[in-house]
Amino acid sequence: MVHKILFWSGFGLAVRFWQLGIEMRPFFNKESLWAYPVFAAAGGSFGYWLTGVQQRQNKILTDRRNALMEKRKRRAEREEAEGAGPAKVYGAGTTGGGGADMP
Repeated sequence: MVHKILFWSGFGLAVRFWQLGIEMRPFFNKESLWAYPVFAAAGGSFGYWLTGVQQRQNKILTDRRNALMEKRKRRAEREEAEGAGPAKVYGAGTTGGGGADMP
């Protein structure tokens, strides 16, 4: 988490340097030094927000994967109990593309 915040803070500083370079103004003018912490804070807050987004997405994906695996397990047990023979279970990492072999 800290590395993302530091990266985006550095990106904010780089944006400020880029802005001053485009305007052909001095980088360390005494009257405009206040802007560097502002740009770094803006970039850092974006990095912090992005970290939260990534954690929420990972949780959603993990929950969905677990729900699908449990559903596949129940289906395999149900088909085996019905006497349909061993069910074909698509585990993690397989390339079950949803073709004609899937009932």
